[in-house]
Amino acid sequence: MALREWERWRSVPMLVKDELLDKVVARVREQLTEDQAPQAEEFARQYYGWVDADDLEERSPIDAYGAAVSHWSFAGRREPGEWKIRIYNPQFEEHGWQSTHTVVEMVNDDMPFLVDSARMEINHQGYAIHMILHPVMKVRRDKDGQLVEILPPDTEEEDAISESVIHVEVDRQTEPSVLEDLKQSLGKTLADVKAAVEDWLGMRGKIGEIVSGLEENPPDFEPEDLAETRAFLEWVDDNNFTFLGYREYDLRTQDGEEALCPVEGSGLGILRQSESGAVSHSFAELPPDVRRLARTPKLLNLTKANSRATVHRPSYLDYIGIKTFDESGEVTGERRFLGLYTFTAYSASVFDIPLVRRKVRYVLKRSGFPEGSHNEKDLVEILETYPRDELFQISKEELFEIAMGILHLQERQRVRLFVRRDTYGRFISCLVFVPRDRYNTLIRERMQGILLRAFDGANVEYNVRLSESVLARVHFIIYTEPGDNPGYDEQEIERRIVETTRSWADNLYDALVEQCGEEQGTELFRRYRDAFSPGYRAGFLPRTAVSDIQRMETLKSEDDLGMSLYHPIEEPEDFLGFKLFRLGEQVSLSGILPLLEDMGVEVVDERPHEVKPEGSAPVWIYDFGLVHEAGGELQTSEVKEIFQNAFVRAWRGVVENDGFNRLVLRARLTWREISVLRAYCKYLRQTGSTFSQDYMEDALVNNPHIARLIVDLFKARLDPSHQREAESERLKEEIEEALEEVVSLDEDRILRSFLDITLATLRTNYYQSTPEGDVKPHLSFKLDPERIPGLPLPRPRFEIFVYSPRTEGVHLRGGDVARGGIRWSDRREDFRTEILGLMKAQTVKNAVIVPVGAKGGFVVKRPPSGGGREALQDEVVACYKTLIRGMLDITDNISGDEIVPPPDVTRYDDDDPYLVVAADKGTATFSDIANGLSAEYGFWLGDAFASGGSVGYDHKEMGITARGAWES
Repeated sequence: MALREWERWRSVPMLVKDELLDKVVARVREQLTEDQAPQAEEFARQYYGWVDADDLEERSPIDAYGAAVSHWSFAGRREPGEWKIRIYNPQFEEHGWQSTHTVVEMVNDDMPFLVDSARMEINHQGYAIHMILHPVMKVRRDKDGQLVEILPPDTEEEDAISESVIHVEVDRQTEPSVLEDLKQSLGKTLADVKAAVEDWLGMRGKIGEIVSGLEENPPDFEPEDLAETRAFLEWVDDNNFTFLGYREYDLRTQDGEEALCPVEGSGLGILRQSESGAVSHSFAELPPDVRRLARTPKLLNLTKANSRATVHRPSYLDYIGIKTFDESGEVTGERRFLGLYTFTAYSASVFDIPLVRRKVRYVLKRSGFPEGSHNEKDLVEILETYPRDELFQISKEELFEIAMGILHLQERQRVRLFVRRDTYGRFISCLVFVPRDRYNTLIRERMQGILLRAFDGANVEYNVRLSESVLARVHFIIYTEPGDNPGYDEQEIERRIVETTRSWADNLYDALVEQCGEEQGTELFRRYRDAFSPGYRAGFLPRTAVSDIQRMETLKSEDDLGMSLYHPIEEPEDFLGFKLFRLGEQVSLSGILPLLEDMGVEVVDERPHEVKPEGSAPVWIYDFGLVHEAGGELQTSEVKEIFQNAFVRAWRGVVENDGFNRLVLRARLTWREISVLRAYCKYLRQTGSTFSQDYMEDALVNNPHIARLIVDLFKARLDPSHQREAESERLKEEIEEALEEVVSLDEDRILRSFLDITLATLRTNYYQSTPEGDVKPHLSFKLDPERIPGLPLPRPRFEIFVYSPRTEGVHLRGGDVARGGIRWSDRREDFRTEILGLMKAQTVKNAVIVPVGAKGGFVVKRPPSGGGREALQDEVVACYKTLIRGMLDITDNISGDEIVPPPDVTRYDDDDPYLVVAADKGTATFSDIANGLSAEYGFWLGDAFASGGSVGYDHKEMGITARGAWES
């Protein structure tokens, strides 16, 4: 907007005001006589001269005229020193003008504080002020008080009287008694203003007397204390204190109790009125132990009075008491000033205020911070901005404790409460720090209510400080009944304030920003602010929600599963919480519960929560309450990862769902380590063990220490990164010693069989990984049957056992050089028995071409439930491949003339590169598949690995079996 346009636009209200005033003046000239009009016109011009144009925008000329002339007429006669007050509801028929509000008109000698005090009292009575005019007019009156002339504002004539003309429009009130009460209260306020103003010089004179007396006839105090007290009183007199009242008191003992009795005729200002011999009521209301403090030889008493000021501003009066002493140093009385510290007192540096500066220096010295250091500067800032009234009243020790507490906040966005009790038990000062962006009127009212209830307060006043700090400071003063001494728990009150100042969403935002940084935290808060259900918010803290959000953010498809194992601190030692996170559709609890139960926990509680992030699919959180059977306390930090890894793999079918999974919590074993024990169990079952799998599971679970040792032995023997023969021997001995403590004979036999098979393991692919870096989905072991007691005869020379959740298979060889077919067996419970019999027959059959025979076979453990024959064939092929891969994983290769051991495999046998397979029942067409895997592994036999392939050797036709005889 151009400057000229702006000026034209801004001048519109002023033009309206000028036009209105011209119409008022015209009506004055029209309606009043020639003698009246000039005076009324001047009154009207000054009456509206300083009114904001906006306040007159909707006022009609007739009503503006009526209000001005009415007030001019009311001011027509006034005795010297008289204050005139009229309160009425203007009606056009009666008064010649009208208003929707009740009107208060006042005419008084002009003096300080009139307008502020009148406004304060009207507000105190509960009225809202809609408009206020308060011009000061210079007038002449005759000896009867009749208004003779209204002089121009800039007149300097000596006989001019300055009068305050106040017009206030308040909420309409028609009840005459209520209007009379308002008139009486305003009259008392104006009387207080008059008394304070008239006696102002007298009260200043009393300060001068006291200062002179302290200098000429000082009581028995340290010179430094006397000098500081005199300096403070002189500072008070230097426009730093608005004197409102003064009175002298004698301290007497009446009926065994201390009493302060006002000295007759000593009152000034608002304390003019007193009765001879009367007792100070405020002092009499104090508890006896507090009244006895009056005898304490303390020269100066700075505190707050227990009544509000009726003059200047609506604060509780500041109290300055100077004790008097007799020649023996005993307290004889008090000289009391009541008033209000001025703006300059509140804006001055704390280093320039006597008494206060001593406390400040004490705090700085005691803090021990180097001068000019960051901490010292922060502490000075705290002291400079500390509630000034508090600095006058607080002890230096209390100031140090609170100031250091504030310093330790270090701009942290947290709630903090500091409490100080008034020495005389009349009020409690509370400093509350809250994050600035959380502070609002509602929060302040809630905090106020908490403090009033906690301290049984009768009244409260507050002051708010908002600065560049991230914290808002609210200073509450809770006024209590004199003599009340309520006990309180400061930490509990602070906790209540923390709760009331923060919503769950507020805490979520802070937790997200703290954990994820401002940018990411703000974005996550935008998406998750309204995502959580009331049930979730009631059950979980926002910090927990942050962890849950991070897990939910990792879910990309419905196949993903998030988890969190935790121990609620409120629950018993054997209780665990377990959360599942699923994107999209809900999960079937009938599928979840057996998995958890097989991991050795009882599900005692389950609570589903649907979370609806903005802009994405809902996420279901299932919170399970679990009681584990491991006994005693579990450190979730120790088992969290292994438990979650085992569960998710059981969920996805990577791990079989059986009782072995209890070893996660009982023996602290990973799912992969447990797979070794499970595979050994499966093998033992195939060898004809009389113990069921459930029985073997229980034996290991009942002896978790031994189960752990067996796994450790397995690793010590077969880990290619650090084979430890001495460690292996030590573990073997430790296991054998532990077995001596096993009470059950069956469990002893079972555990020894696991030890035997571990020691009989010659090779394993346990430490190998896929090209993508993942662990292989199957386990294979090369075993030495001679070292496994109780094996059915005939015992093979070597045996390879391959295990996975989908299949199990075995390859038996009668000697170093042997061959035989691989068949798909349908005998899941005893396929090894079937294969052993076939190996024996193959040995006899091939006696003329090779010394011994070989045979292999596998079973399909998870045949598809649908898809027909084709789906079943696909699963058979997959299981066949697993067996071949498991065998090739741990078989030596030949490169040129050198034997190349398989990678990441520890060997406890000699070089063994000879491995050939053939078709058999159910695998007649699989030779190409086997040869393809041979090529994938770079196996030295290439297409000769499996006979009968489309491009491979025909072992019989080409005499490839004779190669074995030739090599042997």
